[in-house]
Amino acid sequence: MRVIVADDAVLFREGMARILAEEGFDVVAQARNSAELVGLVRRDTPDVVITDLRMPPGFADEGIEAAAEIRSFAPQVGLMLLSQYVEVHHVLRLMEEFDGAVGYLLKDRVSDLGAFAVDVRRVAGGEVVIDAELVSRLVGRRRERDPLAELTHREREVLSLMAQGLTNAALSEELVLSPKTIEGYVRSVFTKLGLEPGEREHRRVQAVLRFLRWQ
Repeated sequence: MRVIVADDAVLFREGMARILAEEGFDVVAQARNSAELVGLVRRDTPDVVITDLRMPPGFADEGIEAAAEIRSFAPQVGLMLLSQYVEVHHVLRLMEEFDGAVGYLLKDRVSDLGAFAVDVRRVAGGEVVIDAELVSRLVGRRRERDPLAELTHREREVLSLMAQGLTNAALSEELVLSPKTIEGYVRSVFTKLGLEPGEREHRRVQAVLRFLRWQ
């Protein structure tokens, strides 16, 4: 699997490239900033881009802006964004504007090489991967008039794992429940959140968006 890595910190960038190589990835190029990243992808399209969210010149959202530009001309490329910070608005943008094959992980997650490699491959395969730490922090927060209040503990657990990008099959394995039982919980979540079947909206994505906004 061919990968391009982008980060302004040379030590982190080189370390990332070495880690990926050890996990069987082919790191075809490295970028120091968002403009260089976009140019590299235009010249030699990889399977996945792994980029820091904050890069020069502004150290704000250059990584996600580069990801949006890449998605506009190379929609088949998986996009994995890394950050030192938990920033919910960036996660919401990924969920709303990108049609799958995206991920948001905290940089600390990279220390678990096996899990990181799995997440990169999931993004390359079209899945959405959200850092478990982000989801767990959101779960711990509460708001008045919570629209998720009708969900049972198990239904909230299912929705929390859905927010991390787990499919029904993965939910079944994670919770040690039959696929049919998982399907029942997912249907119940959709029903309680008022998400009716429709051609224009993906109910799974809409459920996760509500979860992220109201935690």
